[in-house]
Amino acid sequence: DNSTPDLFARRGSWFYPYSPLDERAIAAALATLTGHHDLRAFRRSGSNRPHSLVHVYAAECLRRGELIHIRVRANSFLYGMMRLLVGVLAEVGSGRLSVEAFQTLWKDGNREAVKYAAPPAGLCLLGVGYPDDPFTTANGHFDYGSALEEYPMIS
Repeated sequence: DNSTPDLFARRGSWFYPYSPLDERAIAAALATLTGHHDLRAFRRSGSNRPHSLVHVYAAECLRRGELIHIRVRANSFLYGMMRLLVGVLAEVGSGRLSVEAFQTLWKDGNREAVKYAAPPAGLCLLGVGYPDDPFTTANGHFDYGSALEEYPMIS
């Protein structure tokens, strides 16, 4: 949202100079993704996955100073899904695409309508969990504390 990129953050973030982004609009768009859906609109070509069904458990947008963080927790991710999703969310946040148009876009499954992909800088995998993982808490989050107690050599 700033007119000048932060040189120290350039490898770990996407500088979006075109217009200020409205995180409330982005959050509203993300809320439409919660649940079990066919998200083929956010699958890049070259995927050999037989289907594009994804269960999104949580999706949120948070502002921390000049940075906007988008977090998605799902049972799986499609090839290129987050880059395409964040690219479209930037269109929503800038006001060029409404929340309703965003929802129609992904529900129609029209990959050709997804015009922009975010660059890879700033996208990262925060964790992987498994249903029978003894270190996953009841709310589905990884419990680092119990993992360190169980395996004290890990640090």
